[in-house]
Amino acid sequence: MIKHLSLKAYGKINLGLDVLRRRDDGYHEVRMIMQTVGIFDRIDLIREEQPGIRIETNLFYLPTNENNLVYKAAQMLMEEFSISEGVSIHLRKFIPVSAGMAGGSSDAAAILFGVNKMFHLGLTTRQLMERGVKIGADVPYCILRGTALSEGIGEILTPLPAAPQCQVLIAKPGVSVSTRSVYTNLHANQLRPEQHPDIDGILAGIRSQDIAQIASKLGNVLETVTVREYPVIQAIKDKMLAYGADGALMSGSGPTVFGLFTDPASAKRAFEELRSGPSSKLAKQVYLTNFYNTKNAPSSEF
Repeated sequence: MIKHLSLKAYGKINLGLDVLRRRDDGYHEVRMIMQTVGIFDRIDLIREEQPGIRIETNLFYLPTNENNLVYKAAQMLMEEFSISEGVSIHLRKFIPVSAGMAGGSSDAAAILFGVNKMFHLGLTTRQLMERGVKIGADVPYCILRGTALSEGIGEILTPLPAAPQCQVLIAKPGVSVSTRSVYTNLHANQLRPEQHPDIDGILAGIRSQDIAQIASKLGNVLETVTVREYPVIQAIKDKMLAYGADGALMSGSGPTVFGLFTDPASAKRAFEELRSGPSSKLAKQVYLTNFYNTKNAPSSEF
């Protein structure tokens, strides 16, 4: 019997994000290149004799009831498989919240994985992904992880070769962005062709292992909405490029910005500048990491 699991829920960035159209059901069809990065939340999943789901977090403002995606993930599997025992979930957040890095979706994905393993439910990765999309469009990718092409509303995933390594500088300004509002204010059919990112160009760079090509093709159509509303996003991009980033982009619906660096010294200087230098007022959270390659992860690690 498994009584305790320690899980890592990794964040993601979008190397490319295009919106193709708005569907009749209100969802948007997308075409995205997703990439896991080395920033993660820590989750302790504990099996309890007493029924129910109990959540503790290190952030006072996060819900600890059914409004938290980890609660929904645990509840989904426990109800489906009539699990009479309970679980305690200790969630320590490090991925920036509401930042376009799928932190909540990744936490939910880790719980789906953990409950499946702890109670020996026997669900495959594909079956977990099919259930995950009912919680959120990014959850299936967060179960798969690595480098992937995401289509449909995010649930159609094609694994890609691992992207070539580089330094990834991540900076989140002190603003909050509503994903719903960004998509509502995006009018995809009114965009000029050059405003759509070159997803095929990024794919070609990944397949040829050319980080310079990937960095030169970075693009996110949602910047047409979010950057106009929050100029600080462009200011952070400009600062990263000025300090030697090969490319910089907003992730998801924002406001987090990442820069790709092939020169570690430049990445370090940019990190220090945004963390504690004259430009530190631009960002509240700054991290220096790299791409997380699931192929090199320990077999015991989610």
